[in-house]
Amino acid sequence: ERLKKEGAEGQKKITQYTRYGTVIIASFNAIGISLFLQRGVEGAVPHPGVFFLFTSVLTMVTGVMIIMWLGEQITENGIGNGISLIIFAGIIARYPQGFYNMFRMVQVGAMQILVAVIVIVLMVLVTASVVLITEANRKIPVQYAKRIVGRKVYGGQSTHIPLKVNTAGVIPIIFAQSIIMFPRTIATFFQGSDFMNSIVQALSPGAFLYTVLYVGMIIFFAYFYTAMVLNPVEMAENMKKYGGFIPGRKPGKKTSEYINNVLVRITLPGATFFAFIAVLPEFMSKWTNLPFYFGGTGLIIIVGVALDTLQQIESHLVMRHYEGFMKKGKLRGRRG
Repeated sequence: ERLKKEGAEGQKKITQYTRYGTVIIASFNAIGISLFLQRGVEGAVPHPGVFFLFTSVLTMVTGVMIIMWLGEQITENGIGNGISLIIFAGIIARYPQGFYNMFRMVQVGAMQILVAVIVIVLMVLVTASVVLITEANRKIPVQYAKRIVGRKVYGGQSTHIPLKVNTAGVIPIIFAQSIIMFPRTIATFFQGSDFMNSIVQALSPGAFLYTVLYVGMIIFFAYFYTAMVLNPVEMAENMKKYGGFIPGRKPGKKTSEYINNVLVRITLPGATFFAFIAVLPEFMSKWTNLPFYFGGTGLIIIVGVALDTLQQIESHLVMRHYEGFMKKGKLRGRRG
């Protein structure tokens, strides 16, 4: 919060810290993946050893840094968030092959036509519901008191504060996945231990304990992230400072309590819905024998990035339209 208030310099420091954190996390994950390939997959590494571990980690971390640099360039010189667009493209690229595989399964009789139609209809409905929940918000009315300064009247207008049902977006799912994956990554260092193997099995996708912990952590992090991003006390103070108030609520503490209660109520259905979307791929793969994953983090990222990019494109188009309109519509005095 202190760095955000510093403006451009603070943003540079945040970007720098993000890069450092990315290198650390990427290194840790690269070590885990390399050890898993070296010890857990027989024949995957022809020449295991320190050299393989070093080159694998260096290659993966370098790749992450290049992708991060490309994302920053897209963000600075293009439209939308660069990293999000790269992830978006990677997820979308898998769907055509997945649909083709499903079509082939129908052709060879591995999947019934009715099941394929139901899956497609379900995918459309789920995507539409994710868009709806992502865009849903609770509008809290705000009234500004009139102020008379000289002969001019300031304020008096009505507006609203839009509180999103899903303020946290995909962040809770990413946090929950990272925490659940951590014990499994640690277990790769202790292969052969029955205790570690039991942990890996219990925390594998599809296991009962995995599903319960996953859903619980998503809901918890949804509340946690919402509390980090939105501060009801600060919102109430800002409204009071500029003469705003919520009808029927006293400015100050009562207003902050009301906003907090609204956030608590609207966050639960949003978090529960996204927790359902997160575990949806496991159920769909079991029930329908679908040749690709649908739902989960990928779907939420696709919807979120698409909506955000469309909004930015729309704002750019409006800005360019008004700029062109203003250039062409210059008033000129009469000649002669």
